[in-house]
Amino acid sequence: MNKNYYAILMAGGVGSRFWPVSTTELPKQFHDMLGAGSTLIQKTFSRLSKLIPAENIFILTNERYNDLVLEQLPTVKQEQILLEPAMRNTAPCILYASLKIQKVNPHAVMVVAPSDHWIEDEDEFANNLKQCFDFCEKEDALMTLGIQPTFPNTGFGYIEFDKSDENAIKKVNQFREKPNYETAKSFLDQGNFLWNGGIFIWSAKSITSAFEKFQPQMNSLFLQGLESYNTSLEQDFINKNYAKAENVSIDYAIMENAKNVYVLPATFDWNDLGTWGQLHEKIDKDENNNGVINAKVILENASNNIIRSDANKIIVIDGLHDYIIVDKEGVLMIYPKSKEQDIKRITGLANEL
Repeated sequence: MNKNYYAILMAGGVGSRFWPVSTTELPKQFHDMLGAGSTLIQKTFSRLSKLIPAENIFILTNERYNDLVLEQLPTVKQEQILLEPAMRNTAPCILYASLKIQKVNPHAVMVVAPSDHWIEDEDEFANNLKQCFDFCEKEDALMTLGIQPTFPNTGFGYIEFDKSDENAIKKVNQFREKPNYETAKSFLDQGNFLWNGGIFIWSAKSITSAFEKFQPQMNSLFLQGLESYNTSLEQDFINKNYAKAENVSIDYAIMENAKNVYVLPATFDWNDLGTWGQLHEKIDKDENNNGVINAKVILENASNNIIRSDANKIIVIDGLHDYIIVDKEGVLMIYPKSKEQDIKRITGLANEL
């Protein structure tokens, strides 16, 4: 394995649209959401370690999830877990991890990967990632893996690439915000738009240079701790200074400003598993399109539902269509799939009860 290959595994999110299974105490990346025998973070770590030395995979997460990471990834050492003492979006944690990696290996190239995506063709993912690594080792490039859109999704940002670029790796024209339905349809019709899946690849040198140029204040803050990185003093510096960083995404902070941005249209199957509806797409279904996870069910006059239960009980459903039915400890949720974007709001109401 190439010792210059590194990964930053992003595992700090809460996944509130998967309530009541995903909670602040146990977010979705630590669940076996598809009933596949492995949690999402375990699958992602395994997928990355096919190309990247396991000791070069760093997990970025909130300090409250430290024990969960160690429990679910028993081969990971404590020094591979970067603990955020405050929620500050993706830019600060990526800069912190990149400086830490660069200090160890100035020749490092790295991938930033969410821990909660589902990728079935892992060999093709590794091939795409290797292609990006090869490019970033030679070029001063900030890269992303763009996902081929299959329908006019309004829940993703889009990447517009240069239509005239005939290379496999395309020059990015611009990042586009989440569109309305008509705009999303026009993106697909134009043929040079990809979903922004939040998977980034670059060399340590390229990304730290970009922060120096576009985020000088944040860069200065984290450089103050450079001597402490990879020592026993690191966590103390982070605990005292991390919350001072601006709360901003890597897209806003860097990618939308930089000119050296490239995209490789991905050739693997991908699902970000952001909602119950997206999970329903990935699981096995009966002849009426009902998807069942960890539940014993009797279904009559029911179609296009997703049913999940962690309890050893029989669930009987008659006359329900297009619903999310989730039974989890003290919560039973029966909710229309058409309103699944509202589950985040319902979570807040439930917390007040």
